[in-house]
Amino acid sequence: MVSKNQIKLISGLHQKKQRFANQLFFAEGVKVIQELLQSNFELEHLYTTLNDFEEVQSSKRTLINEQELKKISALTTPNSCLAVFKMPVENQIINSGLILALDDIRDPGNLGTIMRLCDWFGIRQIVCSKETVDIYNPKVVQATMGSIARVNVNYADLKAFISQTKLPVFGTFMDGDNIYQSNLPQNGIIIMGNEANGISAEIEKTVTSRLTIPRFGELQKTESLNVATATAIILSEFKRNS
Repeated sequence: MVSKNQIKLISGLHQKKQRFANQLFFAEGVKVIQELLQSNFELEHLYTTLNDFEEVQSSKRTLINEQELKKISALTTPNSCLAVFKMPVENQIINSGLILALDDIRDPGNLGTIMRLCDWFGIRQIVCSKETVDIYNPKVVQATMGSIARVNVNYADLKAFISQTKLPVFGTFMDGDNIYQSNLPQNGIIIMGNEANGISAEIEKTVTSRLTIPRFGELQKTESLNVATATAIILSEFKRNS
């Protein structure tokens, strides 16, 4: 059974302010929770409607019913379990190899998918602008499908971070060089911009190489690609050249 105080705490974790005040976040679903349990994330408490997760000590595991799960879940159709984890201390930025910089990404699903893509393509470091959606947003955590445990993510003043590095800086624009015809290095910063406005004017000034994903459609009327889709193509091309 879940107590009123536990419901109040977990309900508060739906909001960024309360997540950071308590230094806690939650994840839902068997796969995501199992991935986090096998990582360096420290479990605070697990709530499950099934008699599973036997590896979790009984003092940190509570069997609840579906109605109780609905009270604490962020999902329209709750999964069978929800786990609260402690926020880890932010690691230092890995300032080598390929680094993905996110300039004001606002959609949680996009950020979660981008983190999965970085995990897939072996990009160890993401640096987010301070305006980018919080990685502990429940929708972000859900969309990462566990990749949140394997990709280093930092929030920083993007302009200051990029300005202090000696790595080449790549940005995606409609008028850039064709990415399929470009020589792409294995060290550098790749900037992806906001869903509606692209890379901001301030960050654009830091770009040393402008790239574009060319349109092949006959009518050439598609205005842009979803930022996560564009990230997949760009990371694939950088890795294809490795």
